[in-house]
Amino acid sequence: MALANYFYNSSIRKYVALFGTYFNQLEVRRTSTDGTLNQRQIVPISYAPYQKILARLEQDPILQGGASFDADGNPAAGQPYALTLPRMSFELTNFAYDAERKVSPTRKVRKTVIDEVNGGRRFVYAGTPYNMGFSLYIMAKYNEDAVKLLEQILPFFNPDHTSTVKLIPGLEAMDIPLILQDVSAQDVYEGGFETRRAIVYTLNFTMKGWFFGPEKDREVIRFIDTRYATDTLTDTPFEEFQTFQPGMTANNTPTSDVSLTVDYSLIDFDDNWDNIEIISDIEPS
Repeated sequence: MALANYFYNSSIRKYVALFGTYFNQLEVRRTSTDGTLNQRQIVPISYAPYQKILARLEQDPILQGGASFDADGNPAAGQPYALTLPRMSFELTNFAYDAERKVSPTRKVRKTVIDEVNGGRRFVYAGTPYNMGFSLYIMAKYNEDAVKLLEQILPFFNPDHTSTVKLIPGLEAMDIPLILQDVSAQDVYEGGFETRRAIVYTLNFTMKGWFFGPEKDREVIRFIDTRYATDTLTDTPFEEFQTFQPGMTANNTPTSDVSLTVDYSLIDFDDNWDNIEIISDIEPS
């Protein structure tokens, strides 16, 4: 038996895109001893484990040759564009339920806009909290290039950085913290002198996200009937009766007179109506 009819909020895709956006404009700049800028390069980032990137570099001799760049970060004249170091990659590594952020599963989160079809507000039940593990890999041939990238990241995580994200259209945006857990480094250098060297820094993050179920419909409440008693026993008679309903005449004029209004079931949420409140000690028929 299926848990629910088909729905897809593309939440994981949004979380992956959010993570990659944090690091998609980092640069490496190389200067001469007198401070003159010789090379400027925006470091590319892709979704892949670092082993896949390094394996591709090793297997393709054209890629190993690389390409040179000018001071503006463009490939030098006559040089083919190639996959070169430094570069970055990242991957989503794990999910873990976060019991500390659990809220009541029956809590409803309403959309901020009214449904034009039935006049109600669609809603979703409170999200399920999950911690998602991300790993960011900085790969460089020279350690100086790697630490230049690392220093552009570390100051912004103390140890977390929070972004406000709209996960589902119509719902309020939510704060999504990204926490830097640890940083490790390794020098990938195996084989003979002809083996390509790669310095890899691995940064492990935890993103505190939410996953929501399908949207539900909620009808507009057109009539409220409230009854009061002075005792809590089940057989205590009611002593006062209070009703609320919209009021509108047949000419689409708002009214607070119950004798002039059309039946409340005929009044839509976007009509021109007024409130009718009736308080009485006689039970309404």
